[in-house]
Amino acid sequence: MADPYTTLGVARGASEKEIKAAYRKLAKQLHPDYNKDNPKATTRFGEVTRAYDLLCDKDKRARFDRGEIDAEGNPAFAAGAGAQGFGGGGFGGAGGGFGGFGGQRGFRPEDLHGFAGAENAGLGDIFEGLFGGARGGGFPPGGGFGGRRAQPKGANVQYRLAVTLPDAARLAPQRITLADGKVIDLKLPAGVEDGTQMRLSGKGEAGPGGAAGRGDAIITIALQPHPFFTREGDNLWLDLPISLDEAVAGGKIKVPTAEGAVLLSVAPMSSSGRVLRLKGKGFTRKDGSRGDQLVTLHIVLPEAGGASAEELTRRLAGWRCGTDPRARLGV
Repeated sequence: MADPYTTLGVARGASEKEIKAAYRKLAKQLHPDYNKDNPKATTRFGEVTRAYDLLCDKDKRARFDRGEIDAEGNPAFAAGAGAQGFGGGGFGGAGGGFGGFGGQRGFRPEDLHGFAGAENAGLGDIFEGLFGGARGGGFPPGGGFGGRRAQPKGANVQYRLAVTLPDAARLAPQRITLADGKVIDLKLPAGVEDGTQMRLSGKGEAGPGGAAGRGDAIITIALQPHPFFTREGDNLWLDLPISLDEAVAGGKIKVPTAEGAVLLSVAPMSSSGRVLRLKGKGFTRKDGSRGDQLVTLHIVLPEAGGASAEELTRRLAGWRCGTDPRARLGV
């Protein structure tokens, strides 16, 4: 494999952030899912992933920079220390012992002078140098000589989901389309707030190992302003316009709620500003209970100049309520 810095297109002094950014850019371009008819891209993707695996491991990167391992993560042999590697008989080759290190004459301690501190190395240290295992542990986790650390996950993908106040109050199911075109039905959590985040595991970007290593989708809830509902804590508030005759005579008045319209009883002689309560029609709390809907009455008179205004004037001629609504103001 070529120099990992060259493979990723970064300088030797590149930061961890720069290395990750370079890898993500190349991985998106070369991922097998997007290059099914381009075997060269798949091969290149493997090279990029191996380069990233080495450089994102601080210990391996330091050893590579010191020349202790090569771009594949294998020990770098000093000149004359048996250039055949494990060739020429491998373990117990023609010369017996570690044949690959000493050609035909078998293994001798001095053949290890290419390893740091090899003069005092034990067998466990030798395997640590060769295969990257833990000191004294022999082989690396994962089994065999080729054990590798777990592949990093793909990046998380952020989404913003606009939700109306009535939908949030009653936890109405929501639907969102992900970046890959898939449509997901979501159930809002009890106690949902503006800024609440929901996580969809495995719905983010693919990792170096493919779909199995996908990141997550992070969905942020954005509660939308409503034309007539407002929120205060766990309660919904509504300003309800009523006519003068409804305020005087009282009766059943149709009122919108998060679940739909209901009939609200208004007492006779109700004034503007009076607050009525619809229990259990507010927001759903984390414990499953619900707040209330509070309704503020506002008396609305007919617009001046119309026939209805003339009719109202005729009906009220000579009538006085008998009380001073401004007495408490001292005027």
